[in-house]
Amino acid sequence: MTPASVLVPIVTHDALTVLFTQRTANLRAHSGQVSFPGGRAEPSDATPEFTALRETQEEIGLPPARVEVLARMPEYLTRTGYRVTPVVGLVAPPLELVPDSREVDAVFEVPLAFLLDPANHQRETRELAGRTVGFWVMQYGERRIWGATAGMLVNLYRMLS
Repeated sequence: MTPASVLVPIVTHDALTVLFTQRTANLRAHSGQVSFPGGRAEPSDATPEFTALRETQEEIGLPPARVEVLARMPEYLTRTGYRVTPVVGLVAPPLELVPDSREVDAVFEVPLAFLLDPANHQRETRELAGRTVGFWVMQYGERRIWGATAGMLVNLYRMLS
């Protein structure tokens, strides 16, 4: 499995939010999907935290010094062959982000309270390669958070409850 890390950036507004990216439609993998900033580990990356912060800076221009790392969540294994380490961090506003237009169409925030409410955690299924597979979905307005990203949020909910 390919090691990767994502940042679960919690923005410290009066009401906490989580920051997401909407990937561009022209990417080979996961095009158009909602995701956390992050990506594949490089051989020179010392830790999953380093990978998550490096990738976040590359994707949305958030300097690592602006993130207070809180925790490393358990690895999340994807059907596409990645072993993803979610890294939870706090980010104080204001945010002065510079998204990489080759990878990111939009950056947006969703209230943490919405994401941690189990009433918003829906299960769906899809046929893939002749098998029925289940996955988590969280619909926030027009934004559909699903798959590995939603699964990591459900894991965060379970860890906190």
